[in-house]
Parts: sequence; structure tokens; C-alpha cells
Amino acid sequence: MTVSRREFLKTSAAATAAASIGVNLLPGMKNNLFAGQVEWHKSVCRYCGTGCGVMVGTKDGKVVAVKGDKENTINRGHLCVKAFYLPKAVNSKTRLKHAMIKKNGKFEKVTVDEALDFVAKKFNEIRQKHGANALAFYGSGQAETEETYMANKLWKGCIGTNNMEGNPRLCMASAVGGYLTSLGADEPAGTYQDIEQAKFFMLIGSNTAEAHPILFERIMRHKTKNPDVQILIIDPRKTPTDQVADLHLFPKPGYDLAILHAMAKIIIDEGYADEEFIKTSVIFKDNKNKIDYAGYKEFLKKYTPEYASQRSGVPAEDIIKAARMFGKAETAMSLWTMGINQRTRGVWANNLITNLHLLTGKIGKPGCDSFSLTGQPNACGGVREGGGLCHLLPGHRLVVKEKHRQQVAKVWGVPVERIQPKPGKHTVAMFEALNKGEIKGIYIMCTNPAQSLPNASKYWKGLEEQFVVVAESFFPTATTKYADVVLPSAFWTEKEGVYGCTERRSQYMPKVKDPEGDAVWDAFLLRDLGKKMGFVKEFEKYQTAQDIWDEYRGLTKGQDMDLWGATYDRLKKVRGLTWPVPSEDHPGTYKRYTDGDPIYDALPAEKKKGRRMYFYGPKAKDGYATIWARPDKGPEEPTDAEYPLALSTGRVMEHWHTGTMTMTAPELNRAVPKAYVEINPSDAKKMGINNKDQVVVETRRGSLEIEARVIDRPIPGTIFIPWHWEKWMANILTIDAFDPGSKEPEYKVCAARIKKA
Repeated sequence: MTVSRREFLKTSAAATAAASIGVNLLPGMKNNLFAGQVEWHKSVCRYCGTGCGVMVGTKDGKVVAVKGDKENTINRGHLCVKAFYLPKAVNSKTRLKHAMIKKNGKFEKVTVDEALDFVAKKFNEIRQKHGANALAFYGSGQAETEETYMANKLWKGCIGTNNMEGNPRLCMASAVGGYLTSLGADEPAGTYQDIEQAKFFMLIGSNTAEAHPILFERIMRHKTKNPDVQILIIDPRKTPTDQVADLHLFPKPGYDLAILHAMAKIIIDEGYADEEFIKTSVIFKDNKNKIDYAGYKEFLKKYTPEYASQRSGVPAEDIIKAARMFGKAETAMSLWTMGINQRTRGVWANNLITNLHLLTGKIGKPGCDSFSLTGQPNACGGVREGGGLCHLLPGHRLVVKEKHRQQVAKVWGVPVERIQPKPGKHTVAMFEALNKGEIKGIYIMCTNPAQSLPNASKYWKGLEEQFVVVAESFFPTATTKYADVVLPSAFWTEKEGVYGCTERRSQYMPKVKDPEGDAVWDAFLLRDLGKKMGFVKEFEKYQTAQDIWDEYRGLTKGQDMDLWGATYDRLKKVRGLTWPVPSEDHPGTYKRYTDGDPIYDALPAEKKKGRRMYFYGPKAKDGYATIWARPDKGPEEPTDAEYPLALSTGRVMEHWHTGTMTMTAPELNRAVPKAYVEINPSDAKKMGINNKDQVVVETRRGSLEIEARVIDRPIPGTIFIPWHWEKWMANILTIDAFDPGSKEPEYKVCAARIKKA
């Protein structure tokens, strides 16, 4: 089936969102493919963090089709174009079907059992000779919760190292830091239900139409039905999302903090602040100390629209318009993703967005929320909630807290002393340690860091020199090139498990076919590796996915993200549950910190007296959220005379991450076959660059030859490269400077220059 890009756009719900109601709407699909012999199974999409429900069609033991699940409240049958082609990934010729060990520089096929024996022997040798901290695990927001849970137990509870990270450190860590420091606990207060009740949207640092097309479709449909709904976009680049914009602010990359402060100042000065909510629900802090409301207003004096304009390049009158749109709106919802998070001050940017909601009281009400959009399908469920980072334990627990270590050690059946009280190495530090030989063995699961790390080529040295195990469903990848052992992983639909998406919703995915070749479920690869390393007693009890899930949900009981009521039996029947869901008869929670939240409802009456919201998270003091007075620091590497352009990277609609899945579909490859660099026509004219010229993009870290796309999308002085292709690897250019709080790197801006090839 041949599908041109133009045909893709013709079948989209919004000419760019690529949302369709039924699989039969795609051109070339034959209705008779879905005749009665096809069996349909309720599941969840394998791509972004939206959590769309899908129906997987199987026939003769094969996945033959995917269509939208009309009963799922997230997408109501709509899917983006990537999801329709998931069967191509399941059945791809690039599927890894057998284990391999590298011998004399070449991979040799072995059994999975032989490969695990070899890995166990090597890991034990490293541990005995160099200590537990010479080993590391690097996972993914694409792994199921059960898979990450097994890795967590093996590394932190059995091997005894907190050197366990996942790629959500590269995308969502700043959102975590923002929620913790603003609201006191991680993850949004509301859910997607707020979309259809919001009168105003601020989309900031998010090309929603291409990165989260189904949510964009919901926003667009809502605005179509309600023309009075207003949409503000703050982004340095024009994108397909602009088609719904009432106002678009174009800041210089990395200079939007001043805009958010100026909006806060205007909101207060012009009387849009909710003074009663501020009095009952909010405290104020600067970077070091608690301040009062008067002190915060004093801090904001500097942030006039004129000052913010000078810093950001956005006209002062547009900043005033934006603030008034937010202030006047009856209800307001802010949505953001990597354009905010992937910054050296990503936590601060998250704080300043939430500041606007706290100042106006537009939180905890229908149609109001400060809502971070997640990039991967289980970055919330497996990593943030499941504890798959170096400082976390399952159930939003922390390794530094003795009580938390004791609780987890008891369930795991390991000595509490084995769980180290000090966080391990975060992602950038982990791969730096691999370069230095401080980490000598690493297990990489369901991710492709050789391509996805910032300043990627810097870290190839460690991958080349140390002992590397890669558990993967596809081969080859940029990372498997460096592997000493490759383990074949069961892919989506070949295993059961749970994904937790952006709106705190946990959803069950069934196994509907056998794994390809010798492939094994990642959780069982880890289980069996643990047993072979000598931890038989600790792992022999896990015979099914439900065994793992039940133990995990027990660890969530009584926590803020309580999933005790989300049993497998229940999840198999429903379209997910939004936590907290403390019992099997609880319907799930729409709004946190207010009426209807079981944790809020259980608080003593005297605590809630006179309060519409009570922020009960571990980082919230006495039930108050925090409004932050943060400096408006710019990017780590500003442009200069030598490197005068600001480079940003991002997604296109048709591809995802490093392309190991989407590039198995010829239709998607034909739609966007290669990478390119977008350059503003005014910049191109100055440099004598024409559309489709071959150019060289250089930063202080590397250079890349690539095709120029002269187009009025990036603002003058900026360039943009989509990052999905190994052949045109954008991440050899990006900077690995990171936010000191979240440790998330600044992919979204660095200094660059460009010349004709």
C-alpha cells in the first residue's frame, strides 16, 4: 500500500493531527481484511504518553491490524497515523529473534539461556572485583511497569547499586521536579477530562499537533464546537499546532522565563489574581527562602512587559495580550512538553507555568490544570511511579529515606542494608562513568542511548570499552553495534503488562500472540538473570505477570499514587483507572487535592476548613502549594559571533524517537524519508542557501551534513532538525549540560552555525 504525505494529510482530522476515527479510513485499506475471522483485543498504543486505546486484530497467530478503541475515553476510537502501522513493527524483518554474543568482533547466535549464563558470570565477576557500583542499568519509559519493577529489584535490592536510570530522565525529569516543588507531589492534579471544559489553553514548548496528535484533535474539536475558546501558543517555531492559535508568542529559544514572570506581574497588577485562593492555599519562595506575597510582588517589579520583550524578543504588547487572555479566562489549562523540560532550567520553567494557575486559582476546578504532556507510554507508570530512576523506589518513594528503604526491602525479601541510602548516578553521570571505566558493566533495556543521548558521540567511548548488554526487540540499532551481548525481547502484543499514561491512568495490555523466535519477556529475562546471578530465593516466586503486578500494587497501597484497587481482573475489563484508586470498588480519581480525591476526603475536617484544596504531597508543607520567584536564566550556551544560530530539535508526526519502530513501515518512511534542517528564509538569503541545498550544521560538539529546508517556520536566528534518523544524527550536535535540579539535559537549545556543503 502506497500512501503519500499528501494522502496522510487528506486523511487527518485537522490536516496535520492525522487523527482518524476508524482504520478503514486510511487509503488503500481493504474492508475484507477485517472480516469475521479476525479476533480483536483491547490494548494500549505503543507510542507516546497519551495512552490511546487500541483494538489489536489477530489472525492465524499474527497481528494483522490495529484500530482505535471507541470505548476508550482518551481517544474514543481516534488514532494517529503511527499507530495504524504498528503491525508493520510487530512483523518487521528487523525483529531480533535470537540471542547473540560478540566473539572476535562478530555476533554469534546462541540460546537465550547461554547468553544469560554468560551475562550472569560477567556481572558477578565485575561485582566481586570492583563492587556493586561498577554495574548499572539503563531502562525506558517504554518498558512495562512489571519490567521496570524487576530491574529495580535486581539492581537496587539484590546487586546493591542505585545506578539505575531510564530515558525519562531525558524527557520528563524536569516536569517531576516542577510538580514536586510547586504542588508537593509528582504528576498532574487533573486529567484529560479538563480539555472539554477549558475556555483557554496555553500550549507552551509543545508542538501538540505532531507530538500528541490525539490530544490536539480533542482540543481542536472542543474549539470548533465552542468558538469562544482561546488558545495561546508560546514556541520559537511555527508548527501545525498554529492552525488553532488565537495568539502565538515567538521567544528566542531559552528566553521564555521572563515572559512567564511578566504575565504573572500583569495578572496581579490588573486584578486577575484570586486573592482568597492565594491566602488559603499558597506560600511564596525564592531560590533559598520563604518570602511573603509582598516580597513576590517586589521580585516581579523587574519583569515589565518591556523587560520581558528585551529578553525574549517578543513584542511587549503581545505579552500583555497573553497575560490578559489567561487572566480573564473562566477556566484555563496549560500543556507543555520537551520545549519546557529539556532545558538547564526546566524545573524553573515548570514552576513558572504553575505559578500562573496558583495565582489565578485555576487549578483543582473542572477545566483548569497545569498539565505536563508525557513523551513515552509508560514514563509515568514504570519510571516515575515505579521508581525506575537512581533516587527512587517503587510507589513514589525515595532511596534516601530509611523508612522507604525498609518498606521496600521487606516486600522484596532482601536485607535493608543492601539498598543504598545514596542516589546512584543519573543518566549523564552514568554514561560519563562508563567512559571513565568507573562503571564496567551496563544492561540497556528498551532504549537506544547511542543515538538518543545528548552530545551522543561523546559517550560512544564507554559503550565501546565496557561490557554492554542490550535487551532489544529490533536489530541492528545504533546501540546494538556496541553490545557484547544482545538479548531478544518480546515486543508489544507478545507480552501482558501495564502502562501508566500522562493522566495518571493505568491500563492493561494483553498478550495476543507468541513472541517471535526465541524472544523472551523483558521481566523474565531479568528474573532469570537474577536467579543465575545467585538470587534464586528472591526471584523464584515470579511465575506470571500478575505475580509481579500484585506485589507492586501492594507497595503503592496508602501512597499518593495508590493502585491497590487496580487488580489485573479489573484492568482487563475497564479502559484504565486514574489513581489514586485505593479499593476495588473505587472508580478512580478525577481531581487531586480537592473534593472527590480519596486522600483529600480522608483528611481531618480541621485541616480542610476554609480551603478548596489541600496539597498533601511530601514536599508540600501544611497543605500549601508554592509560587516561586525564580531568576530568568537563559540557555547554557547562548549564541555568539562564532556560533550565531540557536539550534533546536524535535519530532515529526510520522516518526518516533530513534525510528526503530516507525521506520519499519515503508509508508511512514516514504512520507518523511530523511532528516533536514529548517532555516528561516531571511537567514538563508544572507548565507546564500537555497531550498534542498546540502549544508553543514556545526556546533562545538560536532558537525552534520544535511539537506536544507528553507521555510518560514523557525524564527530568524534559529534552526531546527528532527532527530529520528541515525544517518542524520542530530544528537551529535546537542549539548549535554543539564538542569542541576532534575539532571535533565538541554536538548532544546544550543549555539550553532551553518554553511553550504
